[in-house]
Amino acid sequence: MTKSTAKLNKNIFEIVVVGTSLGGLDALTVLLGDLPQSFPLPVVIVQHRHKTSPNRLTDFLQQKSSLQITEAEDKEPIAPGRVYLAPADYHLLIELPWVEKLSIDENDGTAWKSAAVEPIDNSKSPILSRVSPTFALSTDAPVCHARPSIDVLFESAADAFGERAIGIILTGASSDGTAGLAKIKAEGGLTFVEEPASAFCRTMPASAIANVEVDWILPLSQIAPCLVNLLTIKN
Repeated sequence: MTKSTAKLNKNIFEIVVVGTSLGGLDALTVLLGDLPQSFPLPVVIVQHRHKTSPNRLTDFLQQKSSLQITEAEDKEPIAPGRVYLAPADYHLLIELPWVEKLSIDENDGTAWKSAAVEPIDNSKSPILSRVSPTFALSTDAPVCHARPSIDVLFESAADAFGERAIGIILTGASSDGTAGLAKIKAEGGLTFVEEPASAFCRTMPASAIANVEVDWILPLSQIAPCLVNLLTIKN
């Protein structure tokens, strides 16, 4: 186990993203079952599955968790304390739009409308402010032979949340997730990987550990308790 050097301020973290593949159903049952109903952050999950797999994963996991679990929908706002699953055969991304606060030009009283423009260093220019993040679904080509891809979700989370993101890699049979976890780490986020010895398939965790300076390497049963403990640390 390695301990993080990240700033352990419960207010800094805003999202948890999880990636898993072979053996993931059992792993998610443990992880989600150990998160309390009061868990404050949204948890967004990519579980590799066949594009024609029956839509039963949500119902199965809901029986094991006290948190509300749904499949993510395109343009859906991300709510705290919820669990979201990537739909089969779609990449799942997180978008964090920036909109302009209303500003009045002092010369003619014209109101600036919200619009996607580049910020200008000018006292009369609109002020950009962050709004609620939303999901985006994509049918772009598979990444690491997978759609949904863990890398796609993790990289979009790193772009949207930076140091406020927590990334978790669980059991799996590919290297998907390694690049995405590296990006979360590079942006200052917190990274977890399941201890390969406890994983149903060690390939995915081992790839992440070999290529990323992971903050926490833990047996599956210790990941959720560690998350809860980190998020309840007082300054």
